[in-house]
Amino acid sequence: MHLRYSYRIYPTKGQRQSLARTFGCARVVYNDALALRKAAWKADGSRIPTGALAKSVITEAKRTDARSWLGSVSVDALQSSLRDLDTAYRNFFDSVSGRRAGRPVGLPVFKSKRDARQSLRFSRNGFRLWGNGKLNLAKIGDVRVKWSRALPADPSSVTVVLDAAGRYHASFVVDVEPEHLPEVDAEVGIDLGLTTYAVLSDGSVIDNPRFLRKAERKLKAAQRALSRKAKGSKNRAKARRKVARAHAKVTDTRMDWLHKQTTRIIRETQAVHLEDLNVRGLARGRLAKSVHDAGWAAFRRLLEEKAARYGRHVGIVPRTFPSSQLCSECGHRDGPKPLAVREWVCGACGVLHDRDLNAAVNILAAGQADRQNACGGPVSPGVAIPRRARSVETGTHRNTSGPGRRSRAAGAAGIPALQRGEDVNNDNVIDLPPRGSPPS
Repeated sequence: MHLRYSYRIYPTKGQRQSLARTFGCARVVYNDALALRKAAWKADGSRIPTGALAKSVITEAKRTDARSWLGSVSVDALQSSLRDLDTAYRNFFDSVSGRRAGRPVGLPVFKSKRDARQSLRFSRNGFRLWGNGKLNLAKIGDVRVKWSRALPADPSSVTVVLDAAGRYHASFVVDVEPEHLPEVDAEVGIDLGLTTYAVLSDGSVIDNPRFLRKAERKLKAAQRALSRKAKGSKNRAKARRKVARAHAKVTDTRMDWLHKQTTRIIRETQAVHLEDLNVRGLARGRLAKSVHDAGWAAFRRLLEEKAARYGRHVGIVPRTFPSSQLCSECGHRDGPKPLAVREWVCGACGVLHDRDLNAAVNILAAGQADRQNACGGPVSPGVAIPRRARSVETGTHRNTSGPGRRSRAAGAAGIPALQRGEDVNNDNVIDLPPRGSPPS
């Protein structure tokens, strides 16, 4: 399986300028290619092949005065940008045709240099790891890497990311074999909440750390300072980075905590059963800030990824299952209860139940029943598949010369069917006439 390993990198001032130039050139190539494909489809319904597109927006563009500065950066990063466009199109067509699960994916849009987050990718031909621990990037140089852990294998690609807080990261994609842990007999059901983060069916409780709530005072002060700065000034840019660093600290602390909790659960139990919560719906209600702060979706995703890697099982109980209404002793359904009711007495057997613990026991029983009745493998398709690196990141290139499948919605939109790709940033339409100066 392909996994990502991310590390902080510390480029010098000159290397930061080279990276900014490469970010801009990759963005320009992406936008030029997208504009050409839209124009060709609108003109006669034709699709420009990827090879011809690369020749037009990279090879021939370098010979013009308006795009001659494309030759100052690595061509590998520019070609990766075109592969991102191909896969972004295929994401859209897979989404509208039903071949892609999850949230709907829209058409590719133009990228903007004003986006706080920038990224670019190098394949095997564009980077090299030296014995002294430095990362050599084509036409950028040797970049110092903070190696927090060793890579388990030789990477097939590296993605350089500049986040909103001004930090640089290098994300390596490596191919590793699953490492199955010794089997244990323990199985657990988990009921997620806000008062306590999670209650397990064995009676253990995970307290809710509330990282965002604890950092609100500092965040408010940083936001107030930002609001007082004049738009477009350097002081406003500094204040914006200060706000971004405060949010990044909250995010990093939460993810570190989630990794530790999920790793402990996976090591101690053979099977974990969760309820399929409607996190998107809950995040639109009056408890939205607390729901986002809890990170339930990240908790479930990390459990599924680690279970697939270490030979464990994660079962998802449907959200329609009345875990809070059933008595875990006799099975009597006592009916819905408001959130203020934390304890209740079963009307049939008279047992006093803790609401969360009773729900966790019911989730465990339902998950075990589904697992026993399954015809091999997990009940819910895809729950044992990790969030692997996309094929476009692994250094292998798919053939994009053949005609793609065109759906009805895609035909109406006037866009050809292409390949699957990365998320692209929102932006307005760019001006097609090229400018004579390199991007910043």
